Amino acid sequence: MLYCMGFARVAGFGVIVVALGYAGLCALLYFCQRSLIYFPTGGAEPEGVPRMRLYPHGDPVLVLTRPHAGRKALLYFGGNAEDVALNLPEFSRLFPDTALYLMRYRGYGGSAGLPSEAALVLDGLALFDRVKAEHERVVVMGRSLGSGVAVQVAASRPVDRLVLVTPFDSLLEIAERRFPYLPVRWLLRDPYLSSAVADIVRAPTLLIAAGEDEVIPRWSTELLRTRFAGGVAEYAVVDGAGHNTIGLFPEYRRLLQQGVGD
Repeated sequence: MLYCMGFARVAGFGVIVVALGYAGLCALLYFCQRSLIYFPTGGAEPEGVPRMRLYPHGDPVLVLTRPHAGRKALLYFGGNAEDVALNLPEFSRLFPDTALYLMRYRGYGGSAGLPSEAALVLDGLALFDRVKAEHERVVVMGRSLGSGVAVQVAASRPVDRLVLVTPFDSLLEIAERRFPYLPVRWLLRDPYLSSAVADIVRAPTLLIAAGEDEVIPRWSTELLRTRFAGGVAEYAVVDGAGHNTIGLFPEYRRLLQQGVGD
């Protein structure tokens, strides 16, 4: 009897330790999660590249630009660890008659503040409104994490075209599948539910998937495709491309030109 009572105490103590450890892990993930989602880069400072400054929250958010007078403009929202400045030479070549605006998220490359879903979307809307006042036709492009920003901008503003590179349906669902033992739905502060707003988008949309994407599961990209209203979205796969190597493929560059259009 004494042995059983002692075992029960030890077992009960073990349960308490496990419960406290689990609660501690959940608390750690809740308060540190944005350091796992966002990887701010210092960013290159290319000479001769004009910078636009937006002040939607009081402190400056930087936008790298390639000015071009005319009716067409392209807004670009990059991935979580991407230095958007590296796209300027290629985009300038692919879209010679288009003004370019590449946003540096809060906390990235000289932009003030801290990144969050709400903040990035607010900045994206502010950028669209600024550019739309100067250009008749505005195309929005988002890559990886930036696809979650781009979809929300396109759902709230009259964009002319939307291009999504290696996009996901929902960051929440990806996290739930990867961490089924955690209450992700209650912990995740930036769920990026592209699935919830895609059906609002009316702009012609092109989704570009990497055939060998090791970061965004193919099922998530294909599921996002089904969220758009009928006839809105087209879908293309760059065979052999990885999440971070897709830009090396000529087919990718051809698709970008197709998506941005005339």
